[in-house]
Amino acid sequence: MSNEVAGKSRLWRSSRLSVAPMMDWTTRECRYLHRLMSKETLLYTEMVTAPALVRGGALHLLDHDPGEHPVALQLGGSDPTELAEAARLGAEAGYDEINLNCGCPSDRVQSGAFGAVLMQSPELVADCMAAMAEAVDVEVTVKCRIGVDDQMPEEILPGFLEQIRAAGVSRVTIHARKAWLQGLSPKENRDVPPLDYELVHRMKAAFPDMHISINGGIATLAEAEAHLARGLDGVMIGRAAYHQPADVLCAADPRIFGSGEASDPVEVVQQMLPYIEREMQKGARLHQVTRHMLGLFAGRPGARQWRRHLSEGVSQKGAGPELVEQALRLVVARAA
Repeated sequence: MSNEVAGKSRLWRSSRLSVAPMMDWTTRECRYLHRLMSKETLLYTEMVTAPALVRGGALHLLDHDPGEHPVALQLGGSDPTELAEAARLGAEAGYDEINLNCGCPSDRVQSGAFGAVLMQSPELVADCMAAMAEAVDVEVTVKCRIGVDDQMPEEILPGFLEQIRAAGVSRVTIHARKAWLQGLSPKENRDVPPLDYELVHRMKAAFPDMHISINGGIATLAEAEAHLARGLDGVMIGRAAYHQPADVLCAADPRIFGSGEASDPVEVVQQMLPYIEREMQKGARLHQVTRHMLGLFAGRPGARQWRRHLSEGVSQKGAGPELVEQALRLVVARAA
């Protein structure tokens, strides 16, 4: 088995469960935390624009810890040549997958002619994916919506999938909502358009050779297991994995992947302490790490004390890993 085939096989397994790319949330600090909770789950970066890498030389946006793997880079862009170069930079930086964003509805993304607006230009998406696939040895994938604005998803989504499959894409994640480019904010686009899970399941039946993951409104492992049991290849969870990470990720390995044991959020915090110390020695502020940890004990005894101690103490002069240790002791004491 070639390295490329072996890598693809590992990614297809890992993408049974993935954490969605989320702007300002799935930073490298967040991904390191998530990886301690699940060894298997596929992690995604925030969206990085191809122009920022290629024209702006912002290669620091590709920084990540070796411990994050398997980890995918999500790119935003619409120029095939530029995306190919950005994909090459991502692959050289060590990412396991390069993903193209065809789902973000923000005004800033639309003005750059990429994101969800690309659902209106499947031929261009196909050209972009073909160029990216030609530029790198790692797998290239797409994250899309079921349609935008007045498009009829049942009509346009099969054609979109046919176009990208012909360009060499074999794995796609479908956010099971339309995006309204006019009239709804990005936040409203995450909640207001109705979910159509059944359409995504029909796409899997129509494209059995493609690895299809579903995204949108899924908040628990039980929901993920139900979609997998019905035949989908993967489930991508976004906000729930960020706000209640222990509920989603701590039991993911045994339940979704049939491997290992559930992780303990108390032990995860203890494992984060050396990372926090290393990052602060490199100039990071404590808040850059701890802001992603606030929901770690959501729904558990001591959650409120945990959040309050971290939130109030993080701005104090000299605050460091010992603040996190203090907050953890409050959680342990409350649980006892």
